[in-house]
Amino acid sequence: MRSTHRFPALLALVFAFTWMSLCSPGIAASAYEPARGSKERQDILNAIRPLVEARLNPPVEFVVNYMQTAEGWAFVHVSPQRPGGGIIDLRGTTYAGSADYMDGAETYALLRFQYDRWNIIDYAIGPTDVFWYGDPLYDRQPPGVVPKY
Repeated sequence: MRSTHRFPALLALVFAFTWMSLCSPGIAASAYEPARGSKERQDILNAIRPLVEARLNPPVEFVVNYMQTAEGWAFVHVSPQRPGGGIIDLRGTTYAGSADYMDGAETYALLRFQYDRWNIIDYAIGPTDVFWYGDPLYDRQPPGVVPKY
C-alpha cells in the first residue's frame, strides 16, 4: 500500500519544481556578437555611421574589432576606413588639429536600443586610453557587453 502513495507525492513534487522553474524569472541573456550580415549588426553599424562620417568625412566602412550586445545595450570598437580599405588621414578631418595626439580613427561607441532603433549614448574616436574605465555608466552595463581591459 505504501508504494502507491509515493507515486502521487513524487509526481506532485516534480510538477511543483517544473512550475517554479517556468514561472521564475530566468537568468539574463548573456552578451553575444551579432552575426556578420545580420540585420542587428547592420543596424548597429548604421547607427554610428552618421557620427563617424560627420567627424571623418564620408564615405566610411568599418572593420569590426569588437561588438557585443545584451539586454538592449551594445558596445562596439571599429576601425573606420575608406571603401576598399583606404586609410583615413585625420589631418583632412575635423580632428586635424589633434591628429598627432590620437590613436588613429579607432572608434568606440556605447549604444542603447530605444524607440525602435539603436541610439548612441557615448562615443570616443581615437582615444589613447581605456576611456570608459571607472565610468559608472559603463560599470552598470550587462555583463560581457563592455570589454574588461
